Amino acid sequence: MLEGLCAFPLTPVSEEGVDEAALTGLVARLATAEVDSIGVLGSTGLYPYLDRAERSTVLEMAVAAAAGTPVIAGIGALRTREVLTYAQDAQMAGAAGLLLAPVSYHRLTEGEVYGLYRDVASATSVPVIVYDNPGTTGFTFTDELYTRLVQLPNITGIKSPPPAAEVADRVTTLRAGLPGSVSVGISGDWVAAEALLAGADCWYSVLGGVFPATAQAIVDAAAAGHREQAQVLSQALEPIWALFRRHGSLRAVAAIAETFGWAQSPSLPLPLLGLSPQGRAELQAALQTTGLAG
Repeated sequence: MLEGLCAFPLTPVSEEGVDEAALTGLVARLATAEVDSIGVLGSTGLYPYLDRAERSTVLEMAVAAAAGTPVIAGIGALRTREVLTYAQDAQMAGAAGLLLAPVSYHRLTEGEVYGLYRDVASATSVPVIVYDNPGTTGFTFTDELYTRLVQLPNITGIKSPPPAAEVADRVTTLRAGLPGSVSVGISGDWVAAEALLAGADCWYSVLGGVFPATAQAIVDAAAAGHREQAQVLSQALEPIWALFRRHGSLRAVAAIAETFGWAQSPSLPLPLLGLSPQGRAELQAALQTTGLAG
């Protein structure tokens, strides 16, 4: 489950609530494409904007539409009490794994983050993935904290952000410092090919949530050791990667889903507004350039 391609679909949301039909369609497309796992209620899944009932709806719809494909559910929240509730809800809904970011308003200390994962790990029976996303949480994991966390029961994977240094060096360092049983995963779609070629186990992919076959081709090339092919496939998507970096992958992927009719517009909850008209024009050009326009 924590190898290969973990595709993260958008959770289409309006002020009326979750668009269940659109969500089901997005997840079903991923199951049909035979991705290795499906990640819901991550950043692309808009978990911070959803209440407990909405999260439960997403989980139930996703597990049903996944048709046996493992579903990994985000459980992040401000308070440990809420995180534990969401962890229980996810397990009862049939989630095969949990994804936990240290969400905060007041920045957390390393001791507080360790305590969060300790409490969650002791209360769960499925794998827990450490979600390192400093751009949104304001917390940066040290390698020493990683080492402590993976000694806890059920902490079996790391979802690492794009590194500031060389991708291959970062993956090599992570891999060397962690037990072989721990899955080293990468986010930041534009660095995924290099990370996989360097030994990362899993790509947590936003692009995979809308174009699973395109993402899977990169994963397959890397797994086969076809370095040049994987790099060429990724480089061909640079217009999309540039949009992700410029506007944020959430806004870009929401616009993609709307463009192809996989979600109604608007598909993001207020105050999020999605791409500007200029951004949508850039998206259309990028889709044409990369051959993803359909």
